[in-house]
Amino acid sequence: MNPRHWPRALFVSEQPAPVSAAASRHGRQPMLQYSAAAMLTALIGALGIRTMSHGYGVGVASAVVLAAVQSAPLLLAVTRPLQAWWIIMAADIASSAVLFHAPRLEGNSWPWPPAVILGQLVLLVAVARRERRPALVAVWVVLTASGLAIAAASPHNRDSSDVLLAVLGGGILLVGGVLRERHEALQRLGEQQLIAQSERARHTLLEERARIARELHDVVAHHMSVITVQADSAPYRIPGTPAAAQEEFAAIAVAARQSLAEMRMLLGVLRSEDSDDERRPQPGLDDVPHLVEAIARAGVPVNLVLDDGVEELRALIPPTVELSAYRIVQEALANVVRHAPGARTRVEVKLLPDRSSLTVLVANATPQQYSGALETSSTGHGLVGMRERVRLLGGALKTGPTLDGGFQVTARLPLPALPRKETPNT
Repeated sequence: MNPRHWPRALFVSEQPAPVSAAASRHGRQPMLQYSAAAMLTALIGALGIRTMSHGYGVGVASAVVLAAVQSAPLLLAVTRPLQAWWIIMAADIASSAVLFHAPRLEGNSWPWPPAVILGQLVLLVAVARRERRPALVAVWVVLTASGLAIAAASPHNRDSSDVLLAVLGGGILLVGGVLRERHEALQRLGEQQLIAQSERARHTLLEERARIARELHDVVAHHMSVITVQADSAPYRIPGTPAAAQEEFAAIAVAARQSLAEMRMLLGVLRSEDSDDERRPQPGLDDVPHLVEAIARAGVPVNLVLDDGVEELRALIPPTVELSAYRIVQEALANVVRHAPGARTRVEVKLLPDRSSLTVLVANATPQQYSGALETSSTGHGLVGMRERVRLLGGALKTGPTLDGGFQVTARLPLPALPRKETPNT
């Protein structure tokens, strides 16, 4: 050990009190520690008074003062054992000076009385639980040197109590230090294991995201690219294509390109943990009319109702709410196209009167000329995705059939505090 570290090791505790989170929450462990310290203080104090007054012949007043100084710092040992040891060490040295002139020193323990040995051993246990190796070595060196120096003042009265305290104290400090270092090593090992588990889970997640990205690229993106090429080239491959059909093919190509753009953005997010694609502009309420127009071109008559208050307060509506509203309308209209083609549909985006929430409603009636759903199977993932979006925002979602045989989706998305609409005085 480097001697330059001894002064700090003797006076400064290097670690906070080891109190667990549960004990700190309920206050049980500190209460038990202080109760035990109070009982030991009383026991060692009483033993010191009896030993000094009856054994060594010291006056009762002096015995009480010395015993109090030697035992009271045990209460400080609950939180500051090293500082408490220093105080008691100084008190023990002062007590030995008084006992050196005691009337009945011969025949009694010297240089350390039983109460001093007991108090030191109890305090060394607390020091060993808290302090690091340099402090423990410094404590043992000071304790041993003090005992040898005091015993040398009256060698004919020495009964090797200094050696006994040095051996027992050294054993306590050694065992306690080893156990504390082992406990710290196990804690560090546990922390490293948690970090390793977290890294493995993160690596597994990234691998899974990369696999999903590959599947999306190989399947969905490939087919969307084929659709785009076929729609763009159809007027040239099919002679005499009517103008209306050419416009329809052009609309299909535009929709396919938009889907490909969103797909590429999603692939970038999946493949990169810190992708800039997540910061690109996301669809919002401004895109709902374009979405409705595209669905109308697919043969679904859609009536859009966009509240004037929504347009007025667009700047105050969070982007997450706008994106969720757009995705809910998009998924609901896609379900109409798949399961009720040609059904008259109503889309409403409104603010509640108190402006606390944004309401999104998509309702379709029964198709007048029902020729069967375009898709006969359904996974239900669309409704699950809508519920997850609404749940993340703390809103509510209702889905189900209507009385006229159609289907309705209603979502309520909470908003931050918006300015209330002023009403004219009457």
